[in-house]
Amino acid sequence: MQKQRFQQSMINTFINKNKLPIDFSLIAEDYFIPLAEEIKLHQLSAKTTYFVGINGSQGSGKSTLSAFIKDYLTETYGMNVVVMSLDDFYLSRIERQIIATDVHPLFTTRGVPGTHNMHLAKSVMHNLKHQQPTTIPRFNKATDNPHPASYWTKVSSAVDIVIFEGWCWGVEPQTPEQLTQPVNGLEAIEDDNAAWRNHVNLQLSLHYKPLYSWMNKWVMLKAPCFEDIYAWRLEQEQKLIAATANNDKNNNQGIMDEQQVQRFIEHYQRLTEHALDTLPNTSDHVFELNHERAITAHKLKEVHG
Repeated sequence: MQKQRFQQSMINTFINKNKLPIDFSLIAEDYFIPLAEEIKLHQLSAKTTYFVGINGSQGSGKSTLSAFIKDYLTETYGMNVVVMSLDDFYLSRIERQIIATDVHPLFTTRGVPGTHNMHLAKSVMHNLKHQQPTTIPRFNKATDNPHPASYWTKVSSAVDIVIFEGWCWGVEPQTPEQLTQPVNGLEAIEDDNAAWRNHVNLQLSLHYKPLYSWMNKWVMLKAPCFEDIYAWRLEQEQKLIAATANNDKNNNQGIMDEQQVQRFIEHYQRLTEHALDTLPNTSDHVFELNHERAITAHKLKEVHG
């Protein structure tokens, strides 16, 4: 009874802090707390830093799930949990512009494999795994540039659990045959020779896939379809506009209107749909979402004896 009261108090605090609807309490109790408890048990059994990979499209709730697991395990068991987002490893606008000049103009836009600093990501993961001090970068989407290093998250003590979330985290490269046909107008018009998507696929193979083996557990938040993701991404942008309303306009260069959001998410469509088709078969936990992002089903990976 005392533990239940503690859990409910913790959930209520989390809801208020993150401005979530009250029905998040049921989601936390039914799905997220059991997942957190499972992660805790596996980490205690492993007796080493335990890595959890979370995949989900834009707006699916990856950040909320990651933050909840961290808060729950920290407050309930005193565990040291670090959350990292693939988004925080984006290259600067200038760095992406160099790639755009050298490889393809579409690399100006952040998002796809090839626009992250994966050498830094690998270094941070190595330091966390081996209990070495490190700093985790932070990216400012309003300015479309990394925050200054003074704003980065410093980790100086041993870490029990690392949660690494990202929209394309865990996604496997596609076959040459899958890359032949464009999936939307952006690819058909601006990548008519398939050079951009082939280079994205190469980067995914060389610098992302090798790090997947570091993950001890995979979790997926599965959107119903790509069409819903546009609405979710637009909602994120509107929240960003509200949060930065009093900022200098020069500091809000990364904020987009509806038309810009539509073009922006087309950069993500190919690998997002590829993830929706493939990751449910390989993830340890799949939480299926409806159009309102409520969980409608929870599927566990089949273990064949």
